[in-house]
Amino acid sequence: MKTHKTTDIRNIGLFSHGGTGKTSLAEAMLYNAGVINRLGEVEDGTTVSDYEPEETKRHISIQLALTPLEWKDTKLNIVDTPGYADFVGEVREAVRVVDGALILVSAVSGIEVGTDQMWRYADEYHLPRAVFINVMDRENADFLRTLGQLRERYGTGVVPIQLPIGAQESFRGLVDLVANKALLFGAGGLQEAAVPAEVQSEADSWREKVIEAAAETNDELVNKYLEGEPLTEAEIKEGLRAGVLAGSVVPVLVGSATQNKGVGPVLDALVEYLPSPVDAGEVTAANAQSQAEEKLAPSDAAPLAALVFKTTADPYVGKLTYFRVYSGVMHSDHVVWNATKSRDERVGQLFIVRGKTQEPVTQLGAGDIGAVAKLQETGTGDTLSSKEHPVTLPGITFPNPLFTAAVQPKTKADLDKLGNALARQVEEDRTLQLRRELDTGEMLLSGMGDSHIDVTAERIRRKFGVELVLSVPKVPYKETILTSTKAEYKHKKQTGGHGQYGHVFLAIEPLPRGSGFQFEEKVVGGVVPKQYIPGVEKGVREALGEGVQAGYPMVDLKVTLYDGSYHPVDSSEMAFKIAASQAFKKGVNQANPVLLEPIMNITIRVPEQYMGDVVGELNTKRARVLGMSPEDGISVIEAQVPLAEVQRYSTDLRSITQGRGTYTIEFSHYEEVPAHVAQQVIAEGKKAAAAKE
Repeated sequence: MKTHKTTDIRNIGLFSHGGTGKTSLAEAMLYNAGVINRLGEVEDGTTVSDYEPEETKRHISIQLALTPLEWKDTKLNIVDTPGYADFVGEVREAVRVVDGALILVSAVSGIEVGTDQMWRYADEYHLPRAVFINVMDRENADFLRTLGQLRERYGTGVVPIQLPIGAQESFRGLVDLVANKALLFGAGGLQEAAVPAEVQSEADSWREKVIEAAAETNDELVNKYLEGEPLTEAEIKEGLRAGVLAGSVVPVLVGSATQNKGVGPVLDALVEYLPSPVDAGEVTAANAQSQAEEKLAPSDAAPLAALVFKTTADPYVGKLTYFRVYSGVMHSDHVVWNATKSRDERVGQLFIVRGKTQEPVTQLGAGDIGAVAKLQETGTGDTLSSKEHPVTLPGITFPNPLFTAAVQPKTKADLDKLGNALARQVEEDRTLQLRRELDTGEMLLSGMGDSHIDVTAERIRRKFGVELVLSVPKVPYKETILTSTKAEYKHKKQTGGHGQYGHVFLAIEPLPRGSGFQFEEKVVGGVVPKQYIPGVEKGVREALGEGVQAGYPMVDLKVTLYDGSYHPVDSSEMAFKIAASQAFKKGVNQANPVLLEPIMNITIRVPEQYMGDVVGELNTKRARVLGMSPEDGISVIEAQVPLAEVQRYSTDLRSITQGRGTYTIEFSHYEEVPAHVAQQVIAEGKKAAAAKE
């Protein structure tokens, strides 16, 4: 592929709800551009952008894929993204580095939750966008119904620049409202024709709206329009482009990606209306030394600044690092400066990546996207710059995980390789989090949903040869007391030679939730010598780790050593440690011990028609609904709910809302477990302890 000027580059992300046809559209674009000579199919696993084994197996996109192509002397870096909510991290990476968005909407299903989510992401990054109404060849496809939903939801700036001719089985062409002509699908490609009489009236009506939208972007065009003078095709395009770049106009296109109908005009529109990196303008960076803000121009002559937006790990190929050059030029076989980590980085051969294929290039200029293998220090979100002019670009924000699984190796051989495999996968996918739960001893892997975790386990098996066993995590219950008490214990043991003697009196009292543990000594007169007091505290702290009810750690209490006695020969720190441990357990049994469970704050967003079902189901999970409010046509439910009830809530919500609900969840506090639930948890805890013994 030849080198392109920055003005001749378009970085476009394909975004939509899952199953709307992004991958099929990317495939058809590559075919129309002559990059491939046959159309692959998602169902067959033969598309360029769905090349991972997990993608071909599941028939969905799991990671973003680059599919660069040339169209009318312009390089289009098309970024195909997953639509499935579990893989939203890939969308966040893509939306950070593209300059424009093409949002796909199904002519059958209309606006879906994923559509709203992608629109919000485009708003967040102020991305100019267009809409492609897809699957016009399917049963129940309705262009005007879908267009009406778009205009109602997103405003009258959403304007069709094409109309379909026919629908479903009779979808045979489209009307180009800008050029005021028909484009009919035929074996030899698109054939120009006069607008058919059957759609002439509708075309005239919508063309007037297109001209009006174009005219409103320019004072000269407004005056011309108001004076009744016709606008030329070039003037309409000029006005529409200005409106798209300003965010006031969203052109709507139509077609069928799988049938390769209307895809050429989509490519035309991306070139004509969506921004180049120059149109996107300067980016704000921070000087790595002074932290002062700097504006970087999208120019080859400017200092180098490239953002790493994705990293993939492979045990054979090594690490592949994807980056976008915002200013300056990235050269093969050069040393650059990782301004985020303040390290030199040796850059080897640069590549243009298309699906799983890599095309070597000598350099990549401002605005372009590429990749490099085997960087040692650099990870996702880092900025590569020159050492003489170090700058850092804003990184990528990722959502917090929603779904957690306990991870165990299947065999002893897997155990030895597990740590490295998990670390490499977490480095590659920033929506994954790995931690050890100290209270339960489990290794926990958290992600965006059950499919996300399953895919991660499959990748680890395939890439690193490690078999994982996934299970529902144990709930990290804790124990505490409700009343104050005092307890005494004398540890006295006589053997040959020195015996053991430790005698303590402890006062045990509850503390407010979240206080943890406090130890205090109020010994008077040296009845417990100072050298033995650390042993008393150690004994109590060790006993804290295993509560008297179900063996869970104890929290939110205070222990005071206030009296005791010692033996001048037989006393030792160990004897006082044992005495303190036994006194503590004895006292806890007298102090009305109870079980505590983690309570989570959960915010759920669902279409209004599902709100009743979601709230009803929350009530079965012992949730407290704190509030409900509308937000852009979506109902927002805020509640508190025990962790034990929502460990698999992503699956539950998907089932209730047909995949249209989303939620966020975070820890709030610990709370007493209701008696009827506590009995069951305690019984299971004792059963597990017995099995362990």
